[in-house]
Amino acid sequence: SNFDHLCSKQKTIMPQIEFRTALRDAMAEEMRKDENIFLMGEEVAEYNGAYKASKGMLKEFGEKRVIDTPIAELGFAGIGVGAAMNGLRPIIEFMTWNFAVLAFDQIVNGAAKILSMSGGQISCPIVFRGPSGSNGQLAQQHSQAFESWMANVPGLKVISVSDPYDAKGLLKSAIIDNDPVCFMESEAMYGDKGEVPEEEYFLPIGQAKVKREGTDVTLVSYNKMMKVAFSAAEELAKEGISAEVIDLRTIRPLDHKTIVESVKKTNRIVTIDESWPFGSISSEIAYEIQKYAFDYLDAPVTRVNGADANMCYAPNLVAAYLPSTAKVVQAVKSVMYR
Repeated sequence: SNFDHLCSKQKTIMPQIEFRTALRDAMAEEMRKDENIFLMGEEVAEYNGAYKASKGMLKEFGEKRVIDTPIAELGFAGIGVGAAMNGLRPIIEFMTWNFAVLAFDQIVNGAAKILSMSGGQISCPIVFRGPSGSNGQLAQQHSQAFESWMANVPGLKVISVSDPYDAKGLLKSAIIDNDPVCFMESEAMYGDKGEVPEEEYFLPIGQAKVKREGTDVTLVSYNKMMKVAFSAAEELAKEGISAEVIDLRTIRPLDHKTIVESVKKTNRIVTIDESWPFGSISSEIAYEIQKYAFDYLDAPVTRVNGADANMCYAPNLVAAYLPSTAKVVQAVKSVMYR
């Protein structure tokens, strides 16, 4: 009957929740299952998180498992690494990855290397998470995208998510992973809403996802630049150009196979990458495509990156610095020879 059909259809509709809530739910679900998991960082407890990603967690789990720290990233990252080496599973929240620069010694020389240095005897199951990249007028020291930096380090897994569904599923996978994971978010997306299943789920680390099918050109991006990719795809469709859009989701290990299969179909690729162009994720993708799909290319691999400069403060210069829909559309037209 129509009523039964409507009821069945209603059951498949997933609730819409905010990005920050998806992160909170991922952490809380895993903490309920494993008392060795704890959250530590600036303002995560009494203030419910700088971006309210840990709202209500102090009340539920107590001050021994949701821990406010001083403004000392090197110190509390080091405590986290030591705790992970001794059997706990810390989640270390950085208010921004810009501040995590102070903790790079612990991440790069500690967490990433201890499994190798100990001959496989000591693992470091830890998640370092927080926002990466620009959020408007935050100037030079607070607008940097660090995915490519962390992905350069053997021993680290790097995840950079673009929507609440991926955020929850991949954060849960990161928390139970036995390797150190750098989990990149965005200040610009914490209030974004998206469909997230009520039932438990995990997403595999290391798998990109085709989020829009297309036939003429492949657009590849991650994190909040996915919004630019989708916007460009919509504009291109108005001009009869069909863009396939791929969300990397995981930066290391990089899923080049999904990108290669798309390029074999479209024969053209444009990457959208907020980070600086030199030694960037887009550089790595360009290398992988020329290695595995060179004979399928009908145009050069083209990149739309952030400017090769430090971020400015003036709004017009922020706009000039970042990838945009117009820049991506122009890049696609160049590879389409239009």
